Amino acid sequence: QVQLVESGGGLVQAGGSLRLSCTASGRTIAAYGMGWFRQARGKEREFVASINWNGGRTDYADSVQGRFTTSRDNAKNTVYLQMNSLKPEDTAVYYCVIDLRAPNWSQGQKRRVSDYDLWGQGTQVTVSS
Repeated sequence: QVQLVESGGGLVQAGGSLRLSCTASGRTIAAYGMGWFRQARGKEREFVASINWNGGRTDYADSVQGRFTTSRDNAKNTVYLQMNSLKPEDTAVYYCVIDLRAPNWSQGQKRRVSDYDLWGQGTQVTVSS
């Protein structure tokens, strides 16, 4: 059974940086598209970023474009989210996600909650002003 575990969250001042990691266990993730979502208190989950199976294609929400970068190391079964120039409005629980139904995905976008079938438990990111 595949499990996703996020780490790297915490408290940071506005303008600072954090790097989130998501490590999978139970199965290799090398063939699958992955992504990041976030959910602020009282709000719906929103798409942050996605990355295709080999890291050659990434996609970002407009709100994080140019500040966040997602990457992956399939040899380590890990996906990363580098977050720079953080703002208080980036405060949320960040979730790592994977779509195990579509190996070798490279076309189109995966921005919907329903585009993924497995979620991590989330990690809290808090940005103080």
